[in-house]
Amino acid sequence: MSTWSGIRHKLENEYLAESLRGHIQYYCTSYSKSPDHHGRASIRLDGKELISGCYWNNWNKAHLFPHDETYEKRMSENYAYMDETALKLGIFSEKSFYAAFQEFDNQSIDESLNSDNLIVKIFAILDRRVGKRRLETIKDNLNPQDEIFNMFYNIRVKAENI
Repeated sequence: MSTWSGIRHKLENEYLAESLRGHIQYYCTSYSKSPDHHGRASIRLDGKELISGCYWNNWNKAHLFPHDETYEKRMSENYAYMDETALKLGIFSEKSFYAAFQEFDNQSIDESLNSDNLIVKIFAILDRRVGKRRLETIKDNLNPQDEIFNMFYNIRVKAENI
């Protein structure tokens, strides 16, 4: 696995759309004094955190997950469902970012846009390989209940002056 500085460089310089460079920042850290060296991660727009999570939240807020068909999978697998609920609750850590980046970096932009992992989809919607025509096409398929993805989509559209 790459270092965080290498991953951040790729996300902010190689993959990020030109219109968002200098505005979107990816943040990840681990705490050397915590028992397992876990930490936190976030995506920022002009210094304001749009989404953030930390490993501690995994334990503190896990009871808030809805007891639906994904509950058992969430509780038994690492990074099983990085969806709207997990991101709203901040139940992800820097390791979720690393796993999402590995998935994103090793597949096509189309696969990333259709990923079950919402962090991967966010990386993809902010990616320079998603052009204005594709953004217009995506608009027709937006789900109003996907608030976080829609927020990042709107940030991208606004940056592109569409």
